[in-house]
Amino acid sequence: MKTVTVLGCTGSIGCSTVDLLHQSGDDVAVRVLVGGRNVSLLAEQAKALRAEQAVIADEALLPELKSLLAGTDVKASGGRAAVIEAAGVPADWTMAAITGAAGLEPTLAAVKNGRTVALANKEALVCAGDVMLRAVKDADATLLPVDSEHNAVFQAMADRQEDQVEKIILTASGGPFRTSTLEQMEAASPAQALKHPTWSMGAKISIDSASMFNKGLEVIEAARIFGLTEDRIDVLVHPQSVVHGMVQYTDGSLIAQMGSADMRIPIAHCLAWPKRMATTSPRLDLATFGTLVFEAPDPVRFPALRLARQALRDGGAASTILSAANEVAVEAFLNNRIGFLDIPRIVEAVMTALGAPAINDLDAVLHWDSEARRAAEERVLKRAA
Repeated sequence: MKTVTVLGCTGSIGCSTVDLLHQSGDDVAVRVLVGGRNVSLLAEQAKALRAEQAVIADEALLPELKSLLAGTDVKASGGRAAVIEAAGVPADWTMAAITGAAGLEPTLAAVKNGRTVALANKEALVCAGDVMLRAVKDADATLLPVDSEHNAVFQAMADRQEDQVEKIILTASGGPFRTSTLEQMEAASPAQALKHPTWSMGAKISIDSASMFNKGLEVIEAARIFGLTEDRIDVLVHPQSVVHGMVQYTDGSLIAQMGSADMRIPIAHCLAWPKRMATTSPRLDLATFGTLVFEAPDPVRFPALRLARQALRDGGAASTILSAANEVAVEAFLNNRIGFLDIPRIVEAVMTALGAPAINDLDAVLHWDSEARRAAEERVLKRAA
């Protein structure tokens, strides 16, 4: 029986993971479920999966969690320290799906168990790539990519001939503003930016998809996962979201992974790896599409890719600064404090101001994450004034 922990169980990735765990039945034993603020859903999941422990990140909600779990054998705890401690509970397989920089320390705690960690937290490798990869190596842990694009590349490299890879190609849907003008994007509302054409995701990742910062973060993440320089990572806009990733080999072969736009597919691949498991995900019917479209991303309307590549080339804390500034700018946009195109403007301004200082440990990562957030918030205030 495989023991499992889910960090971020109440988010979109977490809920899809929980759905698959239900399908797995007696083949898995759930050790810990960690949720953010949705205390009722966390309690419901913990009872349904007979989890050993349920942890709510917002400590103020702990009394309510305890009340909801009264009469069960599920242990309840809450707060930041409890989340990190719970992430370190030994488990064969951990889903790391706490979004943003808040997921860094819990993911590191899970990695140090030396087991398998399914990584859905982009920031773990974007903000703390060297630190995270060093921890994986030291613990002899296995890191599996959950992002549909990275998982697609991972599947396309199934023969493990990484030395024969010429380049990889990540696909992007183009988001809700794929065909919009700069003027339309300048005036875009949060509601418009949240309307993703193919994927159902949380607010932060939906806005990142609309700005293509999501794809920029994925370029950085891919460089860390697959050990590639940024010039060997291409991005193509593919609005149908059928092809999720491709690998170009030195012999000219192009291997693509395809599937329906359902995150349960890459999650299931990681959960059952190195085997596969059945899912109820919709089956892909290529005949219904007829034509698949691919196009180069527009660097003028979507500068996020340029900024991400710059951060990757600059090294040091540059990608940490990019990610943190983007988080602040996205939150400000969602709260109607800045415009949509102010997001990349603020990120670029913060990157220019802070540069690419060296980072050697998690403390340095957290320091520059904090500095970038402060600098971004200052620029938000100026634009909102």
